Amino acid sequence: FNDRRELPAKLIGADPRSDLALLKVEASGLPTVRLASGDDLKVGEWVLAIGSPFGFDYSVTAGIVSAKGRSLPTEQNENYVPFIQTDVAINPGNSGGPLFNLEGEVVGINSQIYSNSGGFMGVSFAIPIDVAMDVVDQLKASGKVARGWLGVIIQEVSRDLAESFGLDRPHGALVTRVLEDGPAEEAGIREGDIIVAFDGKTI
Repeated sequence: FNDRRELPAKLIGADPRSDLALLKVEASGLPTVRLASGDDLKVGEWVLAIGSPFGFDYSVTAGIVSAKGRSLPTEQNENYVPFIQTDVAINPGNSGGPLFNLEGEVVGINSQIYSNSGGFMGVSFAIPIDVAMDVVDQLKASGKVARGWLGVIIQEVSRDLAESFGLDRPHGALVTRVLEDGPAEEAGIREGDIIVAFDGKTI
């Protein structure tokens, strides 16, 4: 803790896919933070990160939200976190620290940077607090996280793809592959379909 106290912690559960873990400590009177609703966060909003980059405690950096629901490329083409993208300076030692809005509420957990050098390049990513708390609730209840499975591989619809499919503008998710015996196949989704809305919300 900030006053140099150290307490033993019990690992309740960990979720490598979202890079989150739940720890339990036996203590009272610990400071807490207020959590924001992820739906309230707006692109263009100012945010602050607090952490210990390179071991410098209490470092604060500020920036602007560039995007919500950002996917990051992975080797397995699996992405379990709709990241908040900001230009807040995040460096080694910031990971796991809070991302605050200007109301002092936590909107995300600083997770990673996108960089060729390993240093800050103006593109950083945070786990939305709603996603984090859903993971926490599942870890608390069962010690593990269960996820839905669609059974499709998708890609973003570019301008060229939109024109070739006769769309008025690029939007939606193009289904490039339907996995055999998966839920999507059973539901009738086929390769070449473009999902343009889900649950009344535009994709």
